[in-house]
Amino acid sequence: MKKFFVSGVCFFVIASASLVAAADRVSLPKGYENWEKSRQKVVTDKKSLFYGIHYTYVDKKAMPAFKSGGNYAEGSQFVVVQYNIREEGGRPVEGKKNMIVLMKKGKKYKDTGGWLYAGFGPDGKISGIDPVKNCYQCHLKEAKSTDFVISKYSDFE
Repeated sequence: MKKFFVSGVCFFVIASASLVAAADRVSLPKGYENWEKSRQKVVTDKKSLFYGIHYTYVDKKAMPAFKSGGNYAEGSQFVVVQYNIREEGGRPVEGKKNMIVLMKKGKKYKDTGGWLYAGFGPDGKISGIDPVKNCYQCHLKEAKSTDFVISKYSDFE
């Protein structure tokens, strides 16, 4: 039993190291700023993980399922860019870029519902957020019925 436990721990450590190494190689898709872009979404609740002003970018591969519903094709991608909020004339406006998040569909991401989740700092460098705890758990709770995509096409119209 002890040998089995030690083997399991070793496997977990190796698997975790592999995920970290893979995350280090993730980068933002080139030209995502040219993808279809949502309207501005403002979240003013300071307790929310999503406090700020957001824009969602959707690539051409994801757009058919995004418009009509259903499952997304392999390689579909979303990028969300979040800005801090600053006040101007008594209303919230974009402050400094705070973070960028990538969501990419892939069969190999079984532990996160078939999606890669990666967070980046405002400089585009990987931030090291936990894709399971900080991303997938929320997407599982909020959007299991929409192939884990929280954003809505109505945010683009």
